[in-house]
Amino acid sequence: MTTMRTHAVAGAWDEPEGATPRGTVVLLPGRGETAASYARLGRRLSADGYRVRYVRVELADVPGTRAAVEELLAQESLPTPRVLLGSDSGAALAARFVSELPVEGAVLAAIALPSSALRSSAADTVDSAWADEIDARTACPVHRAVLSADEEFARGAIASPVPWETVAIGAQDRPTLALHGTDDRVTPLTAALDAYGQAPRTDVRLVQGGRHDVLNDVAHRSVAATIVLFLESLRVGPGAPPIVTGLG
Repeated sequence: MTTMRTHAVAGAWDEPEGATPRGTVVLLPGRGETAASYARLGRRLSADGYRVRYVRVELADVPGTRAAVEELLAQESLPTPRVLLGSDSGAALAARFVSELPVEGAVLAAIALPSSALRSSAADTVDSAWADEIDARTACPVHRAVLSADEEFARGAIASPVPWETVAIGAQDRPTLALHGTDDRVTPLTAALDAYGQAPRTDVRLVQGGRHDVLNDVAHRSVAATIVLFLESLRVGPGAPPIVTGLG
């Protein structure tokens, strides 16, 4: 039986001491990534009152990864709303899990697609050289330094094909925010938009100039703010009037 020991929560960021927790974000990483890749994002979301929990993704054992997320969500101490936040292959799994698990929504960043969905796009191939991989991932100097210094980061994993033939984004029935960089070479924007075409409850936001690690790229502050606004909208519920409006 799969346990949290084999699919361990490797990173946790809590709301500031004395603050009221506003919800829980379950973070599913992409190919090659570790908890170190998300320390900055975890600190930022937790500063706004959201508890962030990182769950290691095992692409060779998707049922085990799902079980680990389900076990985490069973913790009554984690506040609602509960949201899956995935990047790359983690985003594809979040799209799959969102309708199956007790969560209120999902955030999909730079979703990884199967090779069949990428063949029609005019993508540059990301080669095995570290200089090319990191260039495809991010232009942020801080994130580049984090990845370069992370001894557990799996270089070259981003070029590995995902072990599924389809990504059923349109099947989810809960509010979903999709974030995608316009300069993503790993999952080109045209392929991503094709995948989101049948997803009526997905709000697609484009990050201008953003590369594949869109959660940790140059515009990471604006991306994190967009995520917080989505989380806040889940707290007030559907049909609630806008919190911040213009004069018109």
